[in-house]
Amino acid sequence: MSIAPTIAVKLKEIAGPHGFSEDPAEIAPHLEEWRSKYHGHSTLLLKPSHTEQVSQILALCNESNTPIVPQGGNTGLVGGQIPFHGEVLLSLARMNRIRTVDAHGMSLIAEAGVILADVQRTAEDAGRYFPLSLAAEGSCTIGGNLSTNAGGVNVLRYGNTRELVLGLEVVLADGRVLNLLRTLRKDNTGYDLKQLFIGAEGTLGVITAAALKLFPVPGIRTTAFAAITDPEAAVALLSHLQDETGGLISAFELIPRIGLEFVLAHMPQTADPLSAPSPWYVLTEAAGPRGMDMHGVIEASLAAAMEAGLVRDATIAQNETQRAQFWRLRESLSESQKPEGGSIKHDVSLPIARIPEFLARASAAVIAKVPGARPVPFGHIGDGNIHFNISVPKGGDNAAFLAQWETVNRIVHDIVREFGGSISAEHGLGVMKHNEIARYKGADEIAVMQALKRTLDPRNILNPGKVLPDSD
Repeated sequence: MSIAPTIAVKLKEIAGPHGFSEDPAEIAPHLEEWRSKYHGHSTLLLKPSHTEQVSQILALCNESNTPIVPQGGNTGLVGGQIPFHGEVLLSLARMNRIRTVDAHGMSLIAEAGVILADVQRTAEDAGRYFPLSLAAEGSCTIGGNLSTNAGGVNVLRYGNTRELVLGLEVVLADGRVLNLLRTLRKDNTGYDLKQLFIGAEGTLGVITAAALKLFPVPGIRTTAFAAITDPEAAVALLSHLQDETGGLISAFELIPRIGLEFVLAHMPQTADPLSAPSPWYVLTEAAGPRGMDMHGVIEASLAAAMEAGLVRDATIAQNETQRAQFWRLRESLSESQKPEGGSIKHDVSLPIARIPEFLARASAAVIAKVPGARPVPFGHIGDGNIHFNISVPKGGDNAAFLAQWETVNRIVHDIVREFGGSISAEHGLGVMKHNEIARYKGADEIAVMQALKRTLDPRNILNPGKVLPDSD
């Protein structure tokens, strides 16, 4: 499709002289996601600086049936932020102001373009803590986090993004501004409309600002890296540590030996925390109040786990530098797979108790289909979310391997369904899974989703072709 010249002129007028670009070089980085799996096309990038501009832009797009794709930090992994058919591209990056901070009320209001790390720093400066944390936090934006209902490493303790939101400001497809920016902890006045837009990937409205929950800064934090024999031990260790700390475990991450080896081979300034290799590891962190001997609690808990045969070896970070080194190993797992060649990725969630059996079944099934394939399952086992990635066989043909993406997806996702899980835990559906979801969601559930889309965006101008299955 092409944008009508008269509409393009009007859109540029609304955005203002610094609020748009038609320069292919400036637009290009917005058209490709970081894995280079998806490539898009657009001739017009709009960069509004305030909500009223977004309102006018959407009103005009709706009136003229001009499709538009909202984009945050372009860190999404399922293509939801990419314009594939020449749609107008709407970047919220210039809407990057912190509007208010209420330290006593434990909240702040941030515009959609604020970088996640900046929200964390703002909270810290106010003596508070914003717990959403993920590998892309230095470039992903709050608007994108909300639109995808991002997860990250602290979901076990604090929940997904939707659980960290008190209110939203959303521009609807026809340009109306829905002001839901309340910071109330209790507001029982009908439908909780803000939840419709969290995780909707910009298909129901454009989030322009959010009221976010803040928390007390953890007084003490203890981080441990432990070697285990198998995922069954990881599940048992999680339960043990939660019991011993009274539920103060904030992160619990599963790492396979192959993943750690990739990191050690390809990421500079990394080192194995333990003296002997192990088939599996967990990286766990607990946070508690000042004065609590959390180090002692974790140390004693790990010692008891070793006596019970759950842990083979373990080390506890002695300072912030060592803690950062432990977390760098975990956060480098995705990046370190790139030098190993093609990787077929899955973002799935399952009942925690069933994860060990799933990993065994899915790994065996994939290897049977693609001999030599290297499963690299890792992630947030504490909240049931596993990134079940498959690397190309050693020395194998990347193109031939990646050509089997859909076949491998079907194998893995069918097993996920059998185990009562979800094919998208924290990355969303985007374009990657929008048709596949029809196989795994009930027809009535999809029909209700489609009805919401028709109600809020009857002309289908907002991020078309994403999230919902194509119509027959």
